[in-house]
Amino acid sequence: MSLSKNKIKYIRSLNEKKYRTEHGTFVAEGKKLVFDLLGNCRCQFLAGSPEVMSEISSLSAEEIVDSTPDELKKASQLKTAPQVIGVFYKPKHDVEDIELSNKLHLVLDGIQDPGNMGTIVRLADWFGIEHIFCSPDTADIYNPKTVQATMGAIARVKAHYLNIFDFLKKNNDLPVFGTFLEGENIYKAELSENGFVVMGNEGKGISLDIQKLVTNKLFIPNYPPNAQTSESLNVAVATAIVCSEFRRRNIQA
Repeated sequence: MSLSKNKIKYIRSLNEKKYRTEHGTFVAEGKKLVFDLLGNCRCQFLAGSPEVMSEISSLSAEEIVDSTPDELKKASQLKTAPQVIGVFYKPKHDVEDIELSNKLHLVLDGIQDPGNMGTIVRLADWFGIEHIFCSPDTADIYNPKTVQATMGAIARVKAHYLNIFDFLKKNNDLPVFGTFLEGENIYKAELSENGFVVMGNEGKGISLDIQKLVTNKLFIPNYPPNAQTSESLNVAVATAIVCSEFRRRNIQA
């Protein structure tokens, strides 16, 4: 069986959020990423070269199709066509079932760039942060660019889209950390093992209503302190620095 025109059209349609929402699915490309997801997400459809398909159990997906390089190229969003493309069902997670009190969580407030989103998901996976809570206007974790940028971390990190103001207000027994141009030096501040770390929009930072809920304002110092530097860091870079410092403190504790 070859990859039909309708299947190619369906795969490519998942580049748009409205179709991902309509079908409840997302697309992943490349052997490593697809194989990572196979063990964690229900797979609706797999298309790939016979060589790759021979490594996959027939029980791995609802439908498996051996495909030619030309067919994969037509279906792919990438510049270089992958050996395999998978369509997966978006997993469903109930926020009410999450144990929040003894863990560190990320809160994303209006992150717009899919690449930044993907990198942050990858960082969360690296630093052992299982849950990310996102404002509705944050980039979709299932955007193909985001999925590819996660390098498989999307299989382990769970993203929840909700009203983050109401969510943080409801869970006000936990500390809320946020990064600002003015705040306490992160390398001198007291950092807890649990709570929420809010990362703001690339251009505007943390929104005003969320700022009111931040209990600990942090600042990442430049070096040397009085030097003229860029106004701010890329949000993914800032997330890496913040998560690294939180985990470093936990290891030393």
